[in-house]
Amino acid sequence: MTIKLVTACCLVYAFLLVSNAFLWEVDAAGECGKTPIRSAAASLSPCLSAAGNAKAQVPPACCTKVGTLIRSSPRCLCAVLLSPLAKQAGIKPAIAITIPKRCNIRNRQAGKKCGRYTVP
Repeated sequence: MTIKLVTACCLVYAFLLVSNAFLWEVDAAGECGKTPIRSAAASLSPCLSAAGNAKAQVPPACCTKVGTLIRSSPRCLCAVLLSPLAKQAGIKPAIAITIPKRCNIRNRQAGKKCGRYTVP
């Protein structure tokens, strides 16, 4: 009886270790690293007007946030702009992807693709 109990406990423990490692791996595997995409999107809230209108002036706070995001996690910007969350907020990816250029951000990803959109 005790051997079955010990075996069952070992199996449960092993399952928990594997599950925990798998969940940790999933959390760290996104384009935004350990930052949830919702948090990354929320940090870009100063960009909302510029992301929906190509003629709107990009606020300095937006340029700062986008520059920081490009330096820390360049693929995250694409993930945010193409997310369902961005679509719900009325962001137009073809316009939003021009923000780094409109901000004159150096070392931006020129000629790269963001989904079906080409970064200018």
